[in-house]
Amino acid sequence: MERCNTCLMRMGVAILMLFGGIATVSCGHCNPEVIEAIINQTKSLQHSTVLYLNNAIADFAEALASKMPGDLKVVFFTNSGTEANELALMIARLYTGCHDIISIRNSYHGNAAGTMGATAQSNWKFNIVQSGVHHALNPDQYRGIYGANGEKYARDVQEIIDYGTSGRVAGFISEAIQGVGGIVELAPGYLPAAYNIIKKAGGLCIADEVQGGFARTGSHFWSFESHGVLPDIVTMAKGIGNGIPLGAVITTSEIAQVMTRRCYFNTFGGNPVCTAGGLAVLKVLEKNRMQENALKVGSYLKDRLKALQAEHDIIGDVRGRGLMLGVELVTDRHLKTPANAEILHVMEQMRDMGVLVGKGGFYGNVFRITPPLCFTKEDADFFVDVMDIALSKL
Repeated sequence: MERCNTCLMRMGVAILMLFGGIATVSCGHCNPEVIEAIINQTKSLQHSTVLYLNNAIADFAEALASKMPGDLKVVFFTNSGTEANELALMIARLYTGCHDIISIRNSYHGNAAGTMGATAQSNWKFNIVQSGVHHALNPDQYRGIYGANGEKYARDVQEIIDYGTSGRVAGFISEAIQGVGGIVELAPGYLPAAYNIIKKAGGLCIADEVQGGFARTGSHFWSFESHGVLPDIVTMAKGIGNGIPLGAVITTSEIAQVMTRRCYFNTFGGNPVCTAGGLAVLKVLEKNRMQENALKVGSYLKDRLKALQAEHDIIGDVRGRGLMLGVELVTDRHLKTPANAEILHVMEQMRDMGVLVGKGGFYGNVFRITPPLCFTKEDADFFVDVMDIALSKL
């Protein structure tokens, strides 16, 4: 695999980026092939809107659809993950004729009106009308009441339908790994059980791949695939464009027909420059075998973090897949008391040593590790060594 840039320069000093612009920089910072595609397209045609089809949007839509399983072949382009999820929720409501949506507690799906309703963390919710959304029990293997038993958590989805709706729902939206929620990987067996319940209630299943998609989890190109489920709608953004504003919704032709009832329009969604960049991202991911790298280096990094956990009691949990990993800090492993003050101190220490890492989780006590997919074992060793030093100074 060709070497790509996992670092940024600050005053002439290289800073190792472990957050990747919130899981956005998939191909490395300033990837030359992506930049070249964007520049060349800008010289040819910068903007036309999707009213006038062009090769850039058609080629990318075709390439993107080829990465999807089943009959997920119709692509709608947006400018962000929030827009993609807003559109997906609207499609589900139009197709089913129902309004009720079920999402999972601790999830994050965006900050517009509809997606804020689906988001289930008070940290990210303003006091506005957010109607028709019910939040199911979070199948959290670390903090959840049923541990890793996904089917038990899924019973709550059925109870919400029985007691909180007419018995019919529009849909269910979930991440396979909660990003903003603290890299929480849903308990095994949960998604198949939840999908089955939703389909019996007439709803559509929406997979939010905004952070977990585009080879980041290593084992699969899309994070939902590791659960053996087939969604009705898939949303994506972030890694799709390596930093350019781009998102997408992919569904079946049958479901997509509901959008022909009126005139749906997005001025900038699917513009030639962004779609040319998106196609270049797909080519770079495949050419440089970055999914394979995410699995290999991610597994290595996770093992090193597990070893670090054995040395530092403040590390309560290490979790995630590929290059989407979380390290939860606690002041008491038995009580799982969030170390939200300590993590800020550790982050500052690491920054001074040349490493930037994100944080998340409801309590703000989880390191979110989502570097570019060209991350190397040498990068991983440097990161863990720096974290070890910072934790030792507590």
